[in-house]
Amino acid sequence: MTTLAACVPYLSLKIAWTAGSRIGIPEGSALRQDGNSLMALNLLTVLMDAAVIVLAFLLTRPWGARVPAWLLALPMWCATGLIAPILTVFPVQSLAAALRDGAGGSGGSGDSPGELLAPWVWSVVYSGFIVQGLALGTLFVLYARERWGHLWRGRLGTLPPGPTRSARRLTAAAVAVLSLLPAAVHLLWATGSTAGLNPARAAAVDLDARLNDAGYVLFAVLTAAGALTLAHGRGRRVPLLLPLAATWIGAGALACWGGWMTLTTLTLTAADPKLPTPLMSLTYSVQMIVGMLVAVAGAHFFAEREAARCA
Repeated sequence: MTTLAACVPYLSLKIAWTAGSRIGIPEGSALRQDGNSLMALNLLTVLMDAAVIVLAFLLTRPWGARVPAWLLALPMWCATGLIAPILTVFPVQSLAAALRDGAGGSGGSGDSPGELLAPWVWSVVYSGFIVQGLALGTLFVLYARERWGHLWRGRLGTLPPGPTRSARRLTAAAVAVLSLLPAAVHLLWATGSTAGLNPARAAAVDLDARLNDAGYVLFAVLTAAGALTLAHGRGRRVPLLLPLAATWIGAGALACWGGWMTLTTLTLTAADPKLPTPLMSLTYSVQMIVGMLVAVAGAHFFAEREAARCA
């Protein structure tokens, strides 16, 4: 019920916007001029949040145990990837805003012209996402521990060599090398640089944007560290679950947000200031490639573990 209740604010706003309401969208916001593309994105995000409700039922009903593994794991990985940056960064952004306001900075409490959304919308929606993430994550951990817990029990030192060990190491090396690009680019933007940004993004660089980019640096590091640790078995006493979780969360965040940022720009014209620059497109593409490599390698890893257990 907690997960369902947390979906209500976001779904209510999206349905209202789809129906033509402009609640929470200030005068002068670019969202008032987006027209059909905004309508399509609103409908898509309504479906995505509705999928969270389906996942909540799947994780708590007896019939959910009969769902094929990939049909549950893939949407849960995407949900984890989309929500993880919000869970990580939004509290820090809120704390920074509170400190700034307490020090006499601009509170930003009104609907200022030119803002994308009213500040209260971000607070309501992101707070709901955080509750969704915590509730759905808890349900998934309980479900996965009962259904697949045997696949990640033990420590790194107990992992058998396995027939795909060389392939895992090669894949982990590729993941680590490719992760360097988004890590370096997002670190550059996190320091306040506008190099490689489109005009719209460069004009919007502020503390919140820099914190967002810092979050992606963290996820890139988690992905590379987790993949290399699993492939080479460093830290023999380290629980297997730790590098698995790091790679799951890090790769999910990189891939899913890289995909989302690419998807939202597909309808833009060449003259649109929001059109991604070559560096932005390259960064998002590499993030998606990293995610696909991790997803395929993870599927093989768990299949091998299951086959070994059955044998």
